[in-house]
Amino acid sequence: MSITERAPAAERLRNSGAVLRLSQTEAEEAERSGLVPGETRDPDDEKMIMNMGPQHPSTHGVLRLVLELAGETVVRSKPVIGYLHTGMEKTGEELTYLQGCTNVTRMDYASPLFNELAFSLSTEALLGIEAPPRAVWIRMLMCELNRIASNLLFMATNGMDLGAVSMMLYGWREREEVLRLLEKITGLRMNHNYIRPGGVAADLPDGWAEETIRVMDLIPPRLEEYDVLMTGQPIWRDRLQGVGVITADEAVALGVTGPILRSTGVEWDLRRDMPYLAYEDVEFDVIVGSFGDCFDRYAIRLNEIRESIRIVRQCVEMMPDGDYRLQNKKVTPPPRLRIDESMEALIHHFKIFTEGFKVPEGEAYVAVESPRGELGCFIVSDGSSKPYRMHIRGPSFINLQTLPHMMAGSLIADTVAIISSVDPIMGEVDR
Repeated sequence: MSITERAPAAERLRNSGAVLRLSQTEAEEAERSGLVPGETRDPDDEKMIMNMGPQHPSTHGVLRLVLELAGETVVRSKPVIGYLHTGMEKTGEELTYLQGCTNVTRMDYASPLFNELAFSLSTEALLGIEAPPRAVWIRMLMCELNRIASNLLFMATNGMDLGAVSMMLYGWREREEVLRLLEKITGLRMNHNYIRPGGVAADLPDGWAEETIRVMDLIPPRLEEYDVLMTGQPIWRDRLQGVGVITADEAVALGVTGPILRSTGVEWDLRRDMPYLAYEDVEFDVIVGSFGDCFDRYAIRLNEIRESIRIVRQCVEMMPDGDYRLQNKKVTPPPRLRIDESMEALIHHFKIFTEGFKVPEGEAYVAVESPRGELGCFIVSDGSSKPYRMHIRGPSFINLQTLPHMMAGSLIADTVAIISSVDPIMGEVDR
């Protein structure tokens, strides 16, 4: 007899004050259903399995959540991925090292320059080369601009997810200013293919410093408006404070990094703790929280925008002169003007872009601090012009493990707030 078929009899027993016990056969069936044999069962206490996604707008991509609900309380949750399956790692093994950046830049499309940076640094480690100082500072400038744009996108979508619809307009408005600046420098708003092994694709254009300072002066007053609109707003705080809590021990055990880890009070930022580029030469603070809840994750990202603005200003002041890419004929294509006047340059250009450059045998792993945490690129080279194996440590993929921990015992209305606070990019998850 199924649990459903026993419901009428169980109802009569419950109303008469009797205790419902399970027979041996029913106990075996109940054990398969997740019940403890012999336990008292309230037939009204039925759990429900509900799918959220993969088409839900607030799952921030093609993410499916299987929720086990008891009324409006989430008992258990399971993130299900694989609906996007871009295959970018396997694709990367069929592209030359010069073509690789056009592939990885599309993973975390909200912060594509970090993907390009991790791939380029890993390739350079295999080659045993370093980018010129100006290229290093340009990379740092571009990544911090991209971090601002990514966190502004979080502000916009996090506000909209929780009902602050006007925040979507404001966050998008400021992000547009940063994207216009990135377009002025790289030629594209997103998926730039700007950071490449050996340096960057092109030097900074005329007027870049003035335009950068203009945008950096424009954003801080708008952040103060965000504080008025959301940070001190009672409804906003009630929706976020104490919601989606994760402890420092849980975060460390799960391998979580970025704002989620720092929200638990753990001060870990690769820019400071394992410096790369020229981060040891600039001043900035690592923002940490205390409670590991959705509000801390929101506040960290808001204040990280301010710290990135601080870094960008220092990059403008301290930008060195010199080459924007390594002058190494094995890695760097010739200048465009040389192709029109030199057959040797034309052949060099043709071979670089058709065959690529060969990388010595070996393996390398380099990680950078993306807006979502540790983004690492592991490459194994067999001495050819293409990676033998490539693997990306995508922080969004690792961070999704936190959802079952954060959602247990929360209300179904809080699931959207929790997903939004993780800030996943599914192109990085289903790579």
